[in-house]
Amino acid sequence: MKKSATSATPTRGATGGATGGADGPRNRGKGKGYYMISAVAETYGIHPQTLRLYEREGLLAPSRTEGNTRLYSEEDLRELETILNLTRDLGVNLAGVEIILNMRQKMEKMQGEISEFIEYIQREMGRQEDGWKDRVQNALVRLPPRDLVKKDS
Repeated sequence: MKKSATSATPTRGATGGATGGADGPRNRGKGKGYYMISAVAETYGIHPQTLRLYEREGLLAPSRTEGNTRLYSEEDLRELETILNLTRDLGVNLAGVEIILNMRQKMEKMQGEISEFIEYIQREMGRQEDGWKDRVQNALVRLPPRDLVKKDS
């Protein structure tokens, strides 16, 4: 992985990043930018051992090349930025970061499930309306629709 001489931002190779061979990284999709640990550490002003610690604690999961070199994707970098924000700016320890990230993941999963449930309900309500119209049109005795009139007593 090459690093630009004028910027601390890691640069991509001609194939869209460090790919570790013709097949690309083992754990991620092809054609995305990947950054080596040294470039990420320098960009974010942290020691490479800190990144290794985050991986050991399960906070980050960079992909690996065939030679076992860590490669950080754009998604990994967003996750790292969240971790650094929590630890540096908010003073959260690593155990707290793990809890927050797990809760965030669970909330995103639940939000997806709720969206699916709402779509299901909307589909079912649409079917019920269609079913009601079919029953009225196919009834043995058709009654004209009546308007409700308030009866004075």
